[in-house]
Amino acid sequence: MTQHAAFGEGPSTRTPQTRRTPFRPPLSHLPLVTCEHLRTALALAEAGVPVLPLREGKGPFGNCRTCTRGACGGRPNMKSAGTCRCPAPCHAWAAATTDPRVITSPAWSPAWRAAGAVGYHPAGCRLTVVDLDNASAVAWACRTLPATRTVPTTRGEHWLYLGTMQSANAVRPGLDIKSRMVYARWLGPGTGTMSALPSTVRALMVKEEATPARAGVASSLTPRATWDRSVAHGCRHTERYIRTGLERGLAMVTAHTESGAGSQAFGVARFLAAQHAQCAGPCGLDAIGEEIVAAAVAVGVPEPYAERAVTNGLATGKEHAA
Repeated sequence: MTQHAAFGEGPSTRTPQTRRTPFRPPLSHLPLVTCEHLRTALALAEAGVPVLPLREGKGPFGNCRTCTRGACGGRPNMKSAGTCRCPAPCHAWAAATTDPRVITSPAWSPAWRAAGAVGYHPAGCRLTVVDLDNASAVAWACRTLPATRTVPTTRGEHWLYLGTMQSANAVRPGLDIKSRMVYARWLGPGTGTMSALPSTVRALMVKEEATPARAGVASSLTPRATWDRSVAHGCRHTERYIRTGLERGLAMVTAHTESGAGSQAFGVARFLAAQHAQCAGPCGLDAIGEEIVAAAVAVGVPEPYAERAVTNGLATGKEHAA
């Protein structure tokens, strides 16, 4: 069974090469916190784990001007493969690398100086992370999934399995799958022995049939409510604020005409719900959710999947804001 040195399970996963002196960049000139993040990243990279810097809010850094809005065409390892060779850590997970010269390059230095954490690409080191976001999700995993290496998180646990699969958010309440084409936050090596990725986890993945809806399908969709001020008389935000945020979110969902619309619907629902945590309510979140579901279904996401993703997103947004 494959082992991972970065997780305390044996030798590095990197392909053996001719023996040579490892690249050891000087770090003494860097701020202490930055230096620690960079040391962690270099140690992970040496063990074969592709890394990238993350912001204080644990998200990736934004793209540079050249790469903004995908103008560069994207990196070769992205789903919509392009020819981008940007030296900066653009395109989130797709920038993750094990090359110490890239990690310590001048193009990455500004990100490390502002970094709040280190991220890694699970599938890049042949792993899947089952992200359990609350105590209920952890309890479900303990009852259902085979024991494996676990890493404590702020609200739950990461369960690490050997093997890769498609990533998705909200495959069940409080549970995300992080493997291909995503990043995870490095929170330490954890404890326990890694197990092979079980069929139980693979079965959680509901395939998103995110192809454009066929002609005539729209007329058969379930009629859905739309948001207006009359359903949000307890909301502290202006109508313009709510409508602008919702329209931007809907545009993000409908932009995913090939894949990912269900996951995007989850993210939009989570974000919008969090904006109303301080309102007395009601804010009409059910109607907002209905519009997000309709947007996802319009680009081909199966209706039950879209409803589940949005419901989980709204619930997660409220929980995180609290």
